[in-house]
Parts: sequence; structure tokens; C-alpha cells
Amino acid sequence: MLITAWILLLCWTDGALGITLEVIREGGGNVQVNESKNGIFTGYFRENDSYTIARPIGREDWLLVYTLEGQGYFRTPAGEKLGKAGELVLLRKGIPHTYGTVKGEAWNFMWVHFNRLPELSLLPDEELLHCPLPSSELQRRVLRIFRSLLHDSRAQGSFWEELCDNQLSALILLMAGQLADKLDYRVSQVMRVLSSQMQEPLSINELAARVGLSASRLSHLFKAETGRSIVDTLNNMRLEQAALLMLKASRTAGEAAFDVGFQSYNHFAALFRRRYGCGPAEYKRKTESTPAL
Repeated sequence: MLITAWILLLCWTDGALGITLEVIREGGGNVQVNESKNGIFTGYFRENDSYTIARPIGREDWLLVYTLEGQGYFRTPAGEKLGKAGELVLLRKGIPHTYGTVKGEAWNFMWVHFNRLPELSLLPDEELLHCPLPSSELQRRVLRIFRSLLHDSRAQGSFWEELCDNQLSALILLMAGQLADKLDYRVSQVMRVLSSQMQEPLSINELAARVGLSASRLSHLFKAETGRSIVDTLNNMRLEQAALLMLKASRTAGEAAFDVGFQSYNHFAALFRRRYGCGPAEYKRKTESTPAL
């Protein structure tokens, strides 16, 4: 993808990462930037407190940030949150935002932009998610995944796009696991069932029986904990997966719909249009012909 930007490259070997990293700045001039089909674009920055990025209308992709040292702030219409060492912050697409280095701090962080993943349906429906990683082992694990993501996105060897997708999925799943610990354990159990068995016909009565609740009590608890109904959550998971199958596995819209568990194509197409603003075929055509920004 060709981006109009000016660029400053800073190269060093970081002992914590054990690799040489390049820092890319946005600005003016022509720079060729390689992205995966999923729009994965990743980097590693060290910034003083003059660093700030403002996007009044947001972006058409998601942003995941992992702080290594110092602090960064994130401001959205919902308020402000800080990202500290050992913490992940996920910014939802389309959300107006400003972020930067906290005054008096130096912010050392890794970041990745990406378009879509089915695992995002496992996360709470909030415009900005803040996820502290409580153990040093978990922090090292996230660091290793980010390091692999950086390496594969730059080296672009065999199956690099698939490797990047898998590593990013692992980060989202780790984050979902940490955030799920804050949910009622019965809601977390239902989320895991929905994710692992989305292709199967699932009823609220069956899910309620699995966690020892009545259907009405589970429905109320799930909505209170996640902000979404069980049916909406399952449909979102299926739609995300269907979109990926169409783009990555060359499945037709009809094949993808039935692969993920929809019994009616018309129902699938109506939900798809409501979520993505266009029908499945048009979505696939637009996505394949338009580079991600």
C-alpha cells in the first residue's frame, strides 16, 4: 500500500526484546508500507511527552497497544484511561480518540493496527478496553507474541500473513481471558461455549442448563455483564467468522453462512447488511479491491 507520509527511521537493539526495531513516524512524502490482507500494521515506539495523536473521526481499524515502560493516555468520548507498563489497551474502530505520552513520562510501547478478527466478539462491547496483565509470566508471554508479530510482519516469509493473524488472535484471546475473569463465571462459561460451538444450533435453554440457571436469569445476567444479549453475541461471532471465511478461504457467502451456523441465508444476509452496511457479495468485492488504511 502506498501511503503519503514523511518518515523517520530510528533503529536500535533493545535488550528486553532481543531484536533490532524500526520506528516509523507518520508525516509527508511517499512511503511504501506492507500490510497483511487483514490490514495488520505494527511497530514499536519510544516517545517523550511531546508525543500525541489526535483522530477526531477515529480510524477504520482497531488499535492494540502494549506498554513496556512509562505511561500513555487514551481519550475517547467515554473518558480517559492510562496505559501503564504491563498493560494492554484496545481501541475500537470508528471511535474518535486522542492518545499520547503522559506529561513528564517517556512512553515505550508496541502497537498493532488490524481490521477484523472473530475473537473480538469475545470482548466486552466498549469503545476502549483496558487490560492489566497481573503476572510477570503473562507479560512475558504477550511480549513474545508481539515480538513474533513484529518479526513476521517485517520479514514477510512463507505464510507471514497467516502467522500474523494467529499471533494477533492469541493476543486477543489472552486479553479476553483476563477480562472474562471480571465477569460472572457463568457468563464466562457461556462465552466460551458460544465461541467454540458457534457452528452448532444453540438455545438459551440449553446454555442455561449448562450453567445451572433459568433461561430468563441467564439472559438478564449475560446482558448486565456484557452489554449485549446472548443472541446478538452469537450472531456477531458468526458474522465475523463468515466475513473471514469469504475473504481468506474463498468461501461463497452462502457457504460461509452455513459454515458458521446460520440456517437461513436470508437471515444471514439481513444481519450482515445491518452490521457491515452492505450485502456479503458487495462487502467482499469492496474489501478485496480497497487497501486498508
